[in-house]
Amino acid sequence: MSVHHRKLGVLSLVAAGVIMIGSAAVGQTVIRVNVSMPKNGHHGVAIDAFAEELERLTDDRYDVQTFYAGALGAERESIEGVQLGTLEVTFTSTGPVPNFVPELEVLDVPYLFRDYEHARGVLDSEIGEELLARFETAGIKGLAWADNGFRHMTNNIRPITSPDDLDGMKLRTMENPVHIAAYRELGILPTPMAFTEVFAALQQGVVDGQENPISVIESNNFQEVQKYMTLTGHVFSPCVFLMNLDLFDSLPAEDQVAFVEAAKVGAAANRARVDEDEANALDTMRAAGMEIIEDIERDAFIERLAESRQDFIDENGSEDLDRILNWQPSD
Repeated sequence: MSVHHRKLGVLSLVAAGVIMIGSAAVGQTVIRVNVSMPKNGHHGVAIDAFAEELERLTDDRYDVQTFYAGALGAERESIEGVQLGTLEVTFTSTGPVPNFVPELEVLDVPYLFRDYEHARGVLDSEIGEELLARFETAGIKGLAWADNGFRHMTNNIRPITSPDDLDGMKLRTMENPVHIAAYRELGILPTPMAFTEVFAALQQGVVDGQENPISVIESNNFQEVQKYMTLTGHVFSPCVFLMNLDLFDSLPAEDQVAFVEAAKVGAAANRARVDEDEANALDTMRAAGMEIIEDIERDAFIERLAESRQDFIDENGSEDLDRILNWQPSD
């Protein structure tokens, strides 16, 4: 890290300390938690439930301050803040995570998870615990896995039923190397940008479309600026609670347990909201005039992506991939 960046980090920590002194009751420690999504959505309910549960479990020794819609930065900036110690906690999709922990790219391999039972089962299993532990190499404590949801494609050009329909389409993507490689293989022109910029980019025609879970698409009103949504379900996108590792390690053992337990409560609230949103959102978006395509040539998508999956295996090995693909509920 450069001297300049170290100075910035120290200044930010000092500023954070001033905020803590100025806003917390005597004896309380301020914990700021940031999400890039609106308060009324599956990210917002996650951090609200986390905050309430942590304060309850610790008899209000922590003052948990919640920030929404990227108020303290987009997802990548928030993860950087947690890593540097200038932000205590974030709840984020795994989109930018491989920039910090490359081994976690495995979670972004298209058509890795069969359904929600498979995805949640893996993340709540020993496999999920091992994957959380890998954040520690980046100075980050992974507290709990949650859901962003299965990702689907929207656009303003044409209905998508096969990979051929995507040829030459300019889609906003996350800053994620596995996603970008796969989308290129589908004929897409991937255009990475921070989530906070996406609505305006769609509205202005900077990009033709984007891909996100249903709950993200609806809670951010993308149906107002997109004509078509295809339920491609091409990637399952986890979310995760992340905390600065040095801060976590400095806590008494009972408080460490409380942070993990509060994150699990936040994850449960998040998953319940994802399920609720997915049960209701399609009707809402159809009513807004969006055309929703539910039947796709799924096998054709998987076949088109075979090369990018093999590239992933060649680079990373197949152990993690095979364990996840072969996981069963009894595992």
